[in-house]
Amino acid sequence: MKKSRNKKPKQSNGPGRDVMFRVYVVFFFIALFAFTVIGKVAYIQLFEGDDLKARAIEQQYRFFDTDAVRGNIYAADGSLLATSIPIFEIRMDVASPLISDKLFNDSVTWLARGLAKKFGDKTQWEYKVMLQKARAKGNRYLFIQKNVTFDDLREIKRYPIFNRGKNKGGLIAKRKTRREYPYDLLARRTIGYAKPHEKLFVGLEGNYNDVLQGFTGSQLYRRMTNGAWKPVSSENNTEPKNGRDIITTIDPYLQDVTESALMRHIEKHQAEKGTAILMEVKTGEIKAIANLQKDKKSGQYKEIYNIAVGELFEPGSTFKLPSMMVALENGWIAKTDSVKIGDGWTVYHNRTMKDSHLIDPDGWLTPYEAFVYSSNVGVSRIIYDNSQLDPWEFVNTLRNMFYVENLNIDIRGGRTPNINAPDSPTWSKVSLPWMSIGYEVMVTPLHLLTFYNAVANNGTMVKPLFVKEIREAGNTIQEFETKVLSKSICSDKTLEEAQRYLEGVVQQGTATNIKNAVFKIAGKTGTAQIAENGKYIKKYNASFAGYFPADNPKYSCIVLIHKPNGGSFYATTVAAPVFKEIANTVYAMQLDIHPEEDNEIVNELFAETEGPQPRGDLYEKLGVDVSGGGPGDQLDTFDEFVNNKTIPDVTGLGVSDAIFILENLGLKAKITGKGRVKSQSRKAGSLLRRGDEITLTLKI
Repeated sequence: MKKSRNKKPKQSNGPGRDVMFRVYVVFFFIALFAFTVIGKVAYIQLFEGDDLKARAIEQQYRFFDTDAVRGNIYAADGSLLATSIPIFEIRMDVASPLISDKLFNDSVTWLARGLAKKFGDKTQWEYKVMLQKARAKGNRYLFIQKNVTFDDLREIKRYPIFNRGKNKGGLIAKRKTRREYPYDLLARRTIGYAKPHEKLFVGLEGNYNDVLQGFTGSQLYRRMTNGAWKPVSSENNTEPKNGRDIITTIDPYLQDVTESALMRHIEKHQAEKGTAILMEVKTGEIKAIANLQKDKKSGQYKEIYNIAVGELFEPGSTFKLPSMMVALENGWIAKTDSVKIGDGWTVYHNRTMKDSHLIDPDGWLTPYEAFVYSSNVGVSRIIYDNSQLDPWEFVNTLRNMFYVENLNIDIRGGRTPNINAPDSPTWSKVSLPWMSIGYEVMVTPLHLLTFYNAVANNGTMVKPLFVKEIREAGNTIQEFETKVLSKSICSDKTLEEAQRYLEGVVQQGTATNIKNAVFKIAGKTGTAQIAENGKYIKKYNASFAGYFPADNPKYSCIVLIHKPNGGSFYATTVAAPVFKEIANTVYAMQLDIHPEEDNEIVNELFAETEGPQPRGDLYEKLGVDVSGGGPGDQLDTFDEFVNNKTIPDVTGLGVSDAIFILENLGLKAKITGKGRVKSQSRKAGSLLRRGDEITLTLKI
């Protein structure tokens, strides 16, 4: 039998060499990582600590710009055309340690009730739940409402919790500003706007942006746990410097007259757009400027584009004035007793020119008749026959009279006229005769008015002026005087004849429909065919340019109506009546431009009342027609209110007219809203007591 052998198991002497090697490697890398971390911490502490602390603070605290209050834009009479009103974003430090739990729980219901009643966007319950949840989460910058007015803010400060003051009550009011235009559409495009972030600078707002915007300040904010930024006090906070104010030449009453007249007639004639400008002759001050264009979306006429300043057009017959003045200045009229127009047509190099109507069956006109009856054939023959051999003689004399540069006025976007010339690639054999009647020349309405204004101003051409002063805190910083562009655009003899020609247009020519028995108007009609895509279409520009009173000019004015569609398109029936309505209303209301005999009538009528009243019988005696529906359309009822001492009905009037009427009756007018008078607080026909206040509610 074999003897069994029992083998004993081997005793383990610990991990093998491979295992230990791996352990050592792992330990080495852990130790290396630990030393790296320790080294980095030491490096940060010694070298980067201050910088990182600064970055941490920067992420928690940051300075933000605070906008200055934008300066106001004033009308010539001191009324506001554009202003910035303060609005506020309301937030609450709901979790403020200064608001105890007892105070919060006792008052939150009443605070929620006030906020719900004031804003109406949430119920009392919803506001209460919102405030309670925000406090539970530790929210120290809870949004409440935006676009809160100053009056509303003043009321909110009296609510429970908030009434404990700025810090103890947790109320945070972040101020902003909103631009408001009290007269709404009046001269809106001329006033313009500024959007620096979009690099859009339009009108006076744009041109004077650097003056109006002021200088920004800085405010320290702290970043809250919810990511919002809360303003905090700091000795490094700087206050913004508010913008300066500008005083314009615009007269709100005259602006309303001008814009209302233009609006009525472009609506009547279903025109695409139109413009009207009223300028003071001696100073060049623009008293009114209206630009109305049909909005394709709404179909309403709005101030969309400044046509008066930025649009070039072929003026047509209103350009016959500078053409005939060139002929007078060069002596061509003196040697021309009469001009043959035949049957009202003539041919220039195979192109036929026609008169719009038969003027004289005998076929002959004097130069004066050719102008006042607006004969295309007559005027073009005078110019062509005398300068066809040297067209530069006509062009150079014209350029010396007419301002052919950019006017560089206070509104951006002004254009430079394009006067054709023999060295131009567009010059042709028929350019000369067609230029003489207002084609192949492109001018802005403001350029053409500047020329007519020079004729009214005895030959002195002045630059159109829109801004008179810059003020800071009520003190005048800078004044702008009238700038003379040309002391004399022509000889006295030429000027005298030109003025006679213009008066003749209204007294016996193409604009007899606007003749007035009381004061004279001087001007010229213009009906020009419109070119589109290089071809003339059967659409027209109707214009009238002139001045009044012709014997002693106070104002010049131009009216341009583009593409009238209401049947008639001639300037006589489309543009001239707008000029007449503006001139009649302005003359009736400004007694300083009346001759003495008219003022005697005025004084006699005004002596019957306690103050100057725009009375209907005054217009009747002066022969001034305000029946066109302008701001004077309700004034003929004034007698009964004055005599019976009753409140007049001013609903439907523009704000300027309504204020004028009420203040001249001894009443104080308070305005709310925008647009025209929708309602009045005192009923028409009720007892009138001088000194009483009447609130007018305006609506667009």
